[in-house]
Amino acid sequence: MMSSKEAPRPGLLKAVLKGKLTNREVARALKLSVRQVRRLCRRYEQAGLRGLVHRLRGRPSNRRLSPTLRRRVAVLMTTTYVGLNDCHLTEKLREREGLPVSRSSVRRLRLALGRPAKHRRRPPRYFRRREREARPGQRVLLDASEYRWLGEHGPTFAALAVQDDATGAIVGLTFRPHEDLHGYAVALHQMFTTCGLPLELYGDRFGAFVRNDDHWSIEEQLAGRQRPTQLGQAFEELGITYIPAGTPQAKGRIERLWGTLHDRLTAELRLAGITTVEAALAFVPSFLHDFHQRFAVPPRDPRPAWRLPPRDLDRTLACRYRRVVARDHTVSIPGRLMQLPRGCCCSGASVELRELLDGRLLVLRHGRLIAQQPAPPTPFILTPREARRRRRLATLGIDLQGSPRNHDLPSAHIKTPTPPHPKPKADPCPKRPAPDHPWRRSYDPLSSPLTR
Repeated sequence: MMSSKEAPRPGLLKAVLKGKLTNREVARALKLSVRQVRRLCRRYEQAGLRGLVHRLRGRPSNRRLSPTLRRRVAVLMTTTYVGLNDCHLTEKLREREGLPVSRSSVRRLRLALGRPAKHRRRPPRYFRRREREARPGQRVLLDASEYRWLGEHGPTFAALAVQDDATGAIVGLTFRPHEDLHGYAVALHQMFTTCGLPLELYGDRFGAFVRNDDHWSIEEQLAGRQRPTQLGQAFEELGITYIPAGTPQAKGRIERLWGTLHDRLTAELRLAGITTVEAALAFVPSFLHDFHQRFAVPPRDPRPAWRLPPRDLDRTLACRYRRVVARDHTVSIPGRLMQLPRGCCCSGASVELRELLDGRLLVLRHGRLIAQQPAPPTPFILTPREARRRRRLATLGIDLQGSPRNHDLPSAHIKTPTPPHPKPKADPCPKRPAPDHPWRRSYDPLSSPLTR
């Protein structure tokens, strides 16, 4: 039986023998040499179709393993190296036993012995290509990448980017030592002030965006949903829907962006002679202008979907904490204390503290600003602060397992371990009743007054 590679040969060779085609034309069609076409013509004239079948068909390969080597590999596979995968077993057979076998040969021997693979291969998953959104601002992708942005000998730090899905334009880019809430807040603030508010944000399940813990307070159980993170609360107030991606392939457009930035941004920073993060941040606007001219694409629908940000955007893009005013009319978060002015609210009142991106501290009651504290003189980094009670329990050695780290915990999430109630000790010398005690008298139903 002829193979699919040999099936077209008889018709072309007949045309050569009848003079309709030349040897060179047939050699070009079959991707063979002219000498091989002449050999095939002679075989076809002598033996017909059987002469065109490969002569090694049905014969064992000259490079097959010897029976002795096959038996030795089978013994080692089932005794000394039992439990190794095919690749690891091939390495050990070559390095320790001196047996020149390939991984495919090891796999065939394993299948011949009926032994299953150590690790079951996953079936290929089906991924459907996601088309770009039609309008700018309809969906925005955000992600971070840690890399040596200042060269091979420079430090490793994170770049946090925000990319419009419809055009591929980078609408926010900043650098941070690590991926954190402050970096995303800065990148989002750049987008909000230059472009506007998008309809959707598409990112991963980073703890600054979504809750990844299993803690539910009483209020959350009654409400049927967990309280969002600090950025999640800001998204809800701004009317932005956040979509967490299930796989990296789902947000592959911004994942591919990092490959371009790793190649081009590092080279541009090196050509500009930039060696510090501050200089790199100053260089970003000029780089983005050139990047958009080369890689940005026109949207399918030119009507923008961006919305105007609110006037109190700085107040919205902040960390929020519920606090009770102390008797000395102060409110605090870990590391900061604020004295409230006279007459703004009484002690014991519930207020909301908001720590802004620039470091200012605001006190709100019923949505109205009642006090404000300026930013600290030192460089400020916006980060969710843990509850003071939780920190005190940690210093006492009490481990709060599974507690979320990326947002402020309400007090209902903290469970203080209660010591077990001590059992009363048994009296080693119990008291016995006196001889004239009613318990010691015998009961005679005939002498009972109730029977008289």
